[in-house]
Amino acid sequence: MGLNRLTLALARARAAGKQVLDLTASNSTECGFTYDREGILGALTDPASLTYEPDACGLPAARKAVCEYYAGRGDSVSPESMVLTTSTSEAYSFVFRLLCDAGDEVLVPQPSYPLFDFLAELADVRLQRYPLIYDHGWQIDFHSLEEALTARTRALIVVHPNNPTGSFCKAQEITRLNDICAGRGTAIIADEVFLDYSLGDSAPQSFVTNAGALTFTLSGLSKICGLPQMKAAWVVASGPKEMQRESLRRLEVIADTYLSMNAPVQHALAAFLRQREPFHKQVMRRVRQNLAELDRQLSRESACGRMLVEGGWCAVLRVPATRSDEDLALELVSTRGVLVHPGHFYDFSGSGTIVLSLIVPSEDFSRGLAEILAFAR
Repeated sequence: MGLNRLTLALARARAAGKQVLDLTASNSTECGFTYDREGILGALTDPASLTYEPDACGLPAARKAVCEYYAGRGDSVSPESMVLTTSTSEAYSFVFRLLCDAGDEVLVPQPSYPLFDFLAELADVRLQRYPLIYDHGWQIDFHSLEEALTARTRALIVVHPNNPTGSFCKAQEITRLNDICAGRGTAIIADEVFLDYSLGDSAPQSFVTNAGALTFTLSGLSKICGLPQMKAAWVVASGPKEMQRESLRRLEVIADTYLSMNAPVQHALAAFLRQREPFHKQVMRRVRQNLAELDRQLSRESACGRMLVEGGWCAVLRVPATRSDEDLALELVSTRGVLVHPGHFYDFSGSGTIVLSLIVPSEDFSRGLAEILAFAR
């Protein structure tokens, strides 16, 4: 697979010595946040890591730490209901292998994160899209969703909140999803890596205790603690008891085949989760500050606007559709030294959308946004 046009344009700009303001930056370890360096590194020195105690589902103490994280959110989860993995990508691969034979289908939201295409291809799974529609906020197009279901549909993915739209699945939508999936024997896969980053006044409902249909809820340290390099995630199974039990039994076999979790990170998991609050506060402060700056600059514009965002780390900007999103992104890099993601990267239909990261350092975000709006003018 060759490099795409935007990557090549970025490489040319940097090779020419041009400073590029990267408004796509989403690696939290490189966005200027402060970490408890001593606490993080110290947690990895537990002498218990010198003993090899393989457990297919993850060490009991590590799973208990995840349960305590959910208890802090008001959700009761048992250690026996989960399997630890090295990443949410690995969790997806385990669940795909559990639910699907080659050629089976999984429904994914549109727009959403492009990683699903690669994960599905590796698992010999076919993806079918169901659209999210925008009307003073995002919502599931249930008519199109039901039309996309076939005899080979094994699961439906919900990203909660969606990346990049930042939209949460509402309570009434969860109820309807349960009715649809339970009636067809279709599982729900809920990706909640950004769940903690809500811009609302109350915490959104998690799928982790969803009982209306067989459900697999995925999350991990990458976003919760801003520690993508520590490679720790999990999948929690819930739903009708017998289906949950059988799914966990089979997931354990899959996990036991790889035993991919390493001991130091598992022993450190509780400490990492206890340290998450200071990082979370920094991110939310940055996200709110950048959103406020976005609204401030947009208030002087008539041709551009942003879509409603309820949570997560992204904002979707509407710009005049005078060219394709990709051509717009290419010109911004080449002429203004600003890197953005074109909407089509996330499967937005049509033109006129670009996606910005809200965790970019605020000074860079303000300068880059000013360049974008000047160009759009």
